[in-house]
Amino acid sequence: MIKYKVTLSKAEREELETIVRKGTRPVSRVKDAMILLNCDEGDNATKYSNKVISDITRVSMKTIDRVKKKFVEEGFDAVMNPGKSKRVYVKKFDGELEAHLIALCCSKAPDGYAKWSLRLLADKMVELQYVDEISHESIRQILKKTNLSPGRHKDG
Repeated sequence: MIKYKVTLSKAEREELETIVRKGTRPVSRVKDAMILLNCDEGDNATKYSNKVISDITRVSMKTIDRVKKKFVEEGFDAVMNPGKSKRVYVKKFDGELEAHLIALCCSKAPDGYAKWSLRLLADKMVELQYVDEISHESIRQILKKTNLSPGRHKDG
């Protein structure tokens, strides 16, 4: 396992101490500041073991390792001012598939059913080979955007 050595500059240390002592900030930022302050191996710093820091801040040892790693690899700003996630979300449905779903939803329900259910719509979309697989929850979210959600209007 790689050991990450945290060495703070005087300005970084002062900023972290300010974050810990005063102001209103998210708890996660304050805990990250406490972790970095206690992990500091710079001049005039008292370094504590991960176990002691874990007991003080009430976070797991894995969290401490993640904060140290992020500080060493990405820098001070990356830890204290995290941006949006870099994860890319891929949509299964495009406009064409939504059009097929809406057309199917507006058509007559299968024999033996008064109206379409989300699971019936999902099964029919797979049966008609519009998609390889789709959950009823995805169907619900798409129909919710178009105000065609089954059950939106109460009968009677």
